[in-house]
Amino acid sequence: MIHEVTVNHREKAHALLKADAEKILRLIEVQIDNLTMPQCPLYEEVLDTQMFGLSREIDFAVRLNLINEDEGKALLENLERQLNILHEAAQNSV
Repeated sequence: MIHEVTVNHREKAHALLKADAEKILRLIEVQIDNLTMPQCPLYEEVLDTQMFGLSREIDFAVRLNLINEDEGKALLENLERQLNILHEAAQNSV
């Protein structure tokens, strides 16, 4: 029973962190599409703040043993790759 609860908590933590990463990606997509260009200090501030917040969430989940460090790094790296694709697409459309 305890093992099932632990696995459930780990799966839930991973799903929540992944959902937060998706929210950041969507927020940046909206910002690029409607508000500002990637060179804008506001864009950079929002991106930095959101990425820092997610990294703190991941660190907390790792410290609680809800995810391992490699999973956390993979989540951040995946988000960074997707954000780079968005940034490049925005640069190419200018």
